[in-house]
Amino acid sequence: MPLMLNADLGEGIGADAAVMPHVHQANIACGFHAGDQVTMHKTLRLAARHGVMIGAHPGYRDLEGFGRRSMSHTAEEIIALLHYQMAALDGMALSQGLSLQYVKPHGALYNDMMSNDAVRWAVMEAVASFHRPLRLMIQATPRSEQHLREAERVGIDLWLEAFADRCYSDEGLLLPRSQPGAVHSREQTLTQVAQLRQEGSVMTAGGQRLPLLADTLCVHGDNPDSIGIIRQIRELVG
Repeated sequence: MPLMLNADLGEGIGADAAVMPHVHQANIACGFHAGDQVTMHKTLRLAARHGVMIGAHPGYRDLEGFGRRSMSHTAEEIIALLHYQMAALDGMALSQGLSLQYVKPHGALYNDMMSNDAVRWAVMEAVASFHRPLRLMIQATPRSEQHLREAERVGIDLWLEAFADRCYSDEGLLLPRSQPGAVHSREQTLTQVAQLRQEGSVMTAGGQRLPLLADTLCVHGDNPDSIGIIRQIRELVG
């Protein structure tokens, strides 16, 4: 299956109208880390206009910190946190004749899901116990086979996500943005996308070839220069 492109939209910081025509999947903020009911409505309408698949992009309740701060929650609280946001977008989508297809956690919740087994279980359980089937989007890593088995045990399907413009460590994790070289240049980004598409791998910061089983590729449209890169990436993946 060809790589899909996904983008985090409805957050009030990017050029959503310019990005939407070039992606396959729109991860729409649900109001807890960014966005609001009007922004959600407009983003759904924009996705419908361009035939883009819609996903919920829920995060911690952290508008001030843009969902980038980890918060301590029980499993029950995480499940309720996700259901509340998923249901909001699901209902708004239905009102426009659209169907929610998947969930991609945002920011610190996404990072916690990848590093903390208990958080990941709670997120998977939230998706599994929703009133209808949805996929979960998580990061493609060397542990992807394990994550696929975990998802199978709770009865959900995954989409594994790679990142177009981020450098990977030798361990298969994203380099923290605080480290030099964590974010690729345009040329590096396009080279990484081409390698992912052709070989299913990326080159790490240490120069190692890292296999990545990826279904979808995250692109960022939060500045004017990125729109041109997204167009080129879409041409590469088809």
